[in-house]
Amino acid sequence: MNTFSIAIHGGAGTLVKGMMTPELESRYKEALKIALEKGYAVLDKGGTAIDAVEEAVKLLEDSPLFNAGKGSVFTANETHEMDASIMDGKTLNAGAVSLISGIKNPVGLARDVMEKSEHVFLAGEGAMQFAKQLDYKIEDAQYFYDEFRHKQWLEIKDTDSFQLDHATKKDSKFGTVGAVACDQEGNIAAATSTGGMTNKKWGRVGDSPMIGAGNYANNKTCAISCTGSGEFFIRGVVAYDVACLMEHKGLSLQEASNEVINKRILEINGDGGLIAVDVEGNIAMPFNTEGMYRASKTFKGEAEISIYK
Repeated sequence: MNTFSIAIHGGAGTLVKGMMTPELESRYKEALKIALEKGYAVLDKGGTAIDAVEEAVKLLEDSPLFNAGKGSVFTANETHEMDASIMDGKTLNAGAVSLISGIKNPVGLARDVMEKSEHVFLAGEGAMQFAKQLDYKIEDAQYFYDEFRHKQWLEIKDTDSFQLDHATKKDSKFGTVGAVACDQEGNIAAATSTGGMTNKKWGRVGDSPMIGAGNYANNKTCAISCTGSGEFFIRGVVAYDVACLMEHKGLSLQEASNEVINKRILEINGDGGLIAVDVEGNIAMPFNTEGMYRASKTFKGEAEISIYK
């Protein structure tokens, strides 16, 4: 049988262990498992890596537990602004959207940008016009309303604070979702989706929709989806940095991922993690935070679903 594998994440940083109830932990793990199995099933049937990562991310976007799609956090204006990107390692084609609202599955729109426009990145009103042209249903605000997210926002609204997801303090947690996969043909792909920062202003955009920063795939090296403090991941061009270390320094997937997450990004005070896969189906999931919601499964049927180190 040909090698294939998939890895997914639901954010790095995680609730401090004391705040994580056993019931909540099992809900997170179940949500990760459902998304993992859906993506894995695509690969198992001989489907493409790009289909697998889109399927897995859509499932995570549909869960209120993660900061993407349905579970997106509130902006300073009490709205939702979502970002997503997707990239095909075989062709280097990519699609991304930013500052969109009312779209149930932003990752699907990112894929449509890749396949149905001549562009890579659409943002704001233009991205919404593109979605309407493709007859996307625009969900009302109630679909995205989550009481926990609203309380998060109420605690800091009308202040200059912003917070990354699930934070007990400003900088401790991020809930972006993502997936990377290697299919039976040896092609790889990556997808990432996020609701951004609670109480964010001025159309702030993080690393998730930026090709090379929060998301990247190239059959020569690896597919990467990042989660963490976006400003630092943009400055470190993290996803592409891992690929560069593999291509130009000859590092393995594990070595390159560890170098970037546990050394380079820390040197500029960035925290978070990433998931990565190469064309041989090897998986790496390093993070420098308390934990990272993550799951992976290989063609041998070996599955891992974890939150803490």
